[in-house]
Amino acid sequence: MDLISIVEQLDDPAAAALAGVLAGLVFGVSAERSRFCLRAAAVEMARGRLGPRMAVWLLTFSTALLWTQGLHWSGMLDLSESRWLASPGTLSGAVIGGLVFGVGMVLARGCPGRLLVLGATGNLRAILSGLVFAVVAQMSLRGILSPLREAASGAWVMKGPNPNLLATFGLPQEMGIAIGVAFALLALLIARRAAVSHSVLLFGSGVGFAVAIGWALTYALSRVSFDPVPVGSLTFSGPSADTLMFFLSSGSALNFDIGLVPAVATGAFASAWAAGRLEWQGWDGARSMRRYLSGAALMGFGAMTAGGCTIGAGVTGGSTFALTAWVALISMWLGGMVADRFIDGLAPLPAGASPAPLSTARG
Repeated sequence: MDLISIVEQLDDPAAAALAGVLAGLVFGVSAERSRFCLRAAAVEMARGRLGPRMAVWLLTFSTALLWTQGLHWSGMLDLSESRWLASPGTLSGAVIGGLVFGVGMVLARGCPGRLLVLGATGNLRAILSGLVFAVVAQMSLRGILSPLREAASGAWVMKGPNPNLLATFGLPQEMGIAIGVAFALLALLIARRAAVSHSVLLFGSGVGFAVAIGWALTYALSRVSFDPVPVGSLTFSGPSADTLMFFLSSGSALNFDIGLVPAVATGAFASAWAAGRLEWQGWDGARSMRRYLSGAALMGFGAMTAGGCTIGAGVTGGSTFALTAWVALISMWLGGMVADRFIDGLAPLPAGASPAPLSTARG
């Protein structure tokens, strides 16, 4: 059965939601198995280490770059139609939102994607933090915080479409693939020194591959669907808020994002269940609760101001070489590293506060 037949049988919104389900399941399983987390990688760097978390993040990023740029180079994807390159970008929003988000992810001990994965395995801290993130994201997009977001984003808006860094520097399209290969080689070098297992590396690549699946499916649907289908891929800022409203109100339509978020949780749950990692986890006390929830709130505002979270702006947006996506990603790294230094003081994390260490077994 071809794509046109599937769209005719399901209708356009349901087909878009199914695409979100497919990408979300791959992401959920891969993120749970690899423990992908930009916050953990930023903490490693802030503490002067290039360890397993950095290896996994770099491999995820390089995989997304390689597949996305490869699809674009082959003509199977036109990135100029994505919102990252088709609309004007805001540098002030990328910087301010990225820095705020970076601080929030350190306080909450995870980005929105990581909180969704952890919540699916029974982490009550992550579930409540994820809900706070979604509510504040909605408040920042259309609610009481939207004027503040608009002021931050509107301070420096570029004229015309968001610049493509490759085109800006006069580089050929093939250079995007070469940069992806360079990041992959660096990731494998760090992974070898940190004795990261082959299975963790495989699933780390799967996280990046899920981003490519999102790009490929949404672009293919945009070619055959009667209704407009935005060309995009994984992100958890807008989709988290939209999914929450979908289940709280009537009249909301299915789309890629509505399929994505539940599928990520389902994939993570299935992966943790199969590996025997399902476990209820609660709060360590009122101080811990304040920290997690304030971090989640900062991430909600920061993500909407920056145009995406660590996945949406950092990996999905970064894979297009959009200027503001890379600025937002760098700002998130800087915000996270500074927050770790001045909030956690380079001290060891409390017991149980961070995900379990990556396996060092070869396999």
